Amino acid sequence: MKISVIVPTHNPDPGRLQRTLLGLRAQSLPPADWEVLLVNNASTRFPAADFFIACALENFSIIIEPELGLTAARRRGLSAAHGEIALLVDDDNLLAPDYLAVTVALFAAHPRVGAAGGRSRPEFAVEPEKWTREFFPLLALRDLGDAPQFATSLRPTGSTRNEYPACAPIGAGMALRRAAWEAWLHTSASHTLSDRRGTALSSSGDNEIVFQLMIAGWSVAYFPTLILTHLIPAGRLEPAYLAQLNRGIQRSWMQVLALHEANPWPPLTPAGARLRQFKAWFTHRVWSSPAARIRWQGACGNFDGRTTL
Repeated sequence: MKISVIVPTHNPDPGRLQRTLLGLRAQSLPPADWEVLLVNNASTRFPAADFFIACALENFSIIIEPELGLTAARRRGLSAAHGEIALLVDDDNLLAPDYLAVTVALFAAHPRVGAAGGRSRPEFAVEPEKWTREFFPLLALRDLGDAPQFATSLRPTGSTRNEYPACAPIGAGMALRRAAWEAWLHTSASHTLSDRRGTALSSSGDNEIVFQLMIAGWSVAYFPTLILTHLIPAGRLEPAYLAQLNRGIQRSWMQVLALHEANPWPPLTPAGARLRQFKAWFTHRVWSSPAARIRWQGACGNFDGRTTL
């Protein structure tokens, strides 16, 4: 088997999950070459069996991970995978029909690439307001252009610290080579960082995978021919959601950078963090607009993540 597609899900939206699974059914790679592992991650609401029968996927399995959290679900799926490549797909991702076939070809052509990703484009349930575009990267949307990009080292020549590569794959659509993901599975650091758990909006897991693979000697890559569509409901454009998301992402980002000697900002005491948050309220003019409040929450997350005990 060439590819194991791992789809973690917690209380999934049936409509978006169905589109994800139907997108997999439409893949051009022969069904005998891949499998789908749907990881039911501590769901209290889960579709009945006839829902999955309607999707008519071959080599489809549902496995259960009772520990809530995206990292736990991914580890469970990777541990059960039979393929030589694993593909991490969220339950609101619609893959281009050639995504699996292109992944197989790219990994064959680049044997030192341990993890790769591509373009993540939006499909919004409602038209977003113009001011929200600033925050699209928070929603796992990315397009780095038409040329492939590679990163082979965390420590640029002449640098005194590690630097996270700009072309590193995001979790949505991330493809992993077996030898590379097994290196990550055997690390303990992934358990020390908070990834998304239910409604808790942290997201350090993708970054932690990339760091661990590159420490083990693998390269990472961006390939523009890998294309997926991220299905984004209206609620994820609400100012309150974006503010909570920005704070969670920035907090966990600071933590993962510090863990891997890549954080350019110094640590803070709790009192120092609170003082900076207070000052940032005025710097960002939080009262002036929803965007200002979202920026302030990101700054607060930055200070939270740099706090030492």
